[in-house]
Amino acid sequence: MSAPLRVMLVDDHALVRSAVRQALAAPDIEIVGEAATAGETLLLAPQLQPDVLLLDINLPGTDGLRLVRELAPRLPETKIVMLTVSAARRDLIDAVRAGAAGYLTKDLSPEALQRAVRGVRSGDLAMSRTMAADVIEHLTSATRRPGPPGEASDLADLSAREEEVLHQLSDGLTDRQIADRLSISPRTVETHVANVLRKLGVRNRSQAAVRYRERRDPDGPEA
Repeated sequence: MSAPLRVMLVDDHALVRSAVRQALAAPDIEIVGEAATAGETLLLAPQLQPDVLLLDINLPGTDGLRLVRELAPRLPETKIVMLTVSAARRDLIDAVRAGAAGYLTKDLSPEALQRAVRGVRSGDLAMSRTMAADVIEHLTSATRRPGPPGEASDLADLSAREEEVLHQLSDGLTDRQIADRLSISPRTVETHVANVLRKLGVRNRSQAAVRYRERRDPDGPEA
């Protein structure tokens, strides 16, 4: 018999971790660790070296996608699978780009979650057929996208919330003003802005605002 599948859970809600732990209760699955924050995960995961890391997208202080980008190179043998409430296509695409080996939503039944986690060991893609089709369609269309390689990162790569933040940023709003307008915390705004800068390949907010205005109005104002 093969050794139990070693799984680590990362979610900032204790009740969610408890529910997932119960859903994965099986002789061939072992929960080897849990974390509630990105900091805890960065410390614990390299020590545990789990076979599968189930990771929520929304974490305090950062987002799960940034955490995937940090962990994937450090844990080459670990399959990182997003487990989230978000079924947004952009979150799915961003997760796969960051290095996630799967994308599952929290409305899965315990049996479906167990099947998905077990399947990761044998190389199965831990996501629904619809999501897998979305990933393939996106990757295929990206290879056909015109323009120089340097423009691969564009507004199309931003999530809906990131583009919303960028729109407010281009209007000259501060982080606090954006947070108030979108009913989110200033720290969350900072995270979104950092993601926008990275995806657009720019160094600062001013450049991001210029890029946004150029892409929205490529011909500029009429004379």
